[in-house]
Amino acid sequence: MTTPIQLRLAHCGIYVNDVGRQVDFYTRVLGLVVSDRGVSSRSGTELAFLTAATDHHHQIVLISGRAPQGATTVNQLSFRVQNLDELKAMYSRATDAGVGAIRQVNHGNALSFYFEDPEGNGLEVYMDTPWYVPQPHGAPIDLSLPTAQIMAEAERHCRETPGFMPHDDWKASVEAKLQQPH
Repeated sequence: MTTPIQLRLAHCGIYVNDVGRQVDFYTRVLGLVVSDRGVSSRSGTELAFLTAATDHHHQIVLISGRAPQGATTVNQLSFRVQNLDELKAMYSRATDAGVGAIRQVNHGNALSFYFEDPEGNGLEVYMDTPWYVPQPHGAPIDLSLPTAQIMAEAERHCRETPGFMPHDDWKASVEAKLQQPH
């Protein structure tokens, strides 16, 4: 039997109007660093490679060349943090940077907040939870509350949602599906 290939999204690239402005936003608000930056000898476009992980040269590439009034084709770029304290710290960082229109959501399998970069691309910062509820799912949360209260309310909500199960049970069900011949 052939071992299934497990693809993992490693990075994404988006076209932008102003690479410098976007680099400033992603480094200042999200804490990414520029790993490389330059101009393509093939296309003449400016590229900025950004990361927040030493095992990824880049997690996002900002590329000049977006039509000035062009609509974004990015639904969202999602950045995972390890725990609720980190999620709350990133939320504070975004609000302190003057980011407006932040939406805070309990997805059951994740706690998240959403906002836009200066060019209207959707961003999500999230943490995984130990629970699963059928998706799509979203209930409001308040990241200004104490950590223990947020987790207790999130767990209570998840357990009351039809289809709830521990994440490990959901993971086992997906593993079984992945092992089936395609």
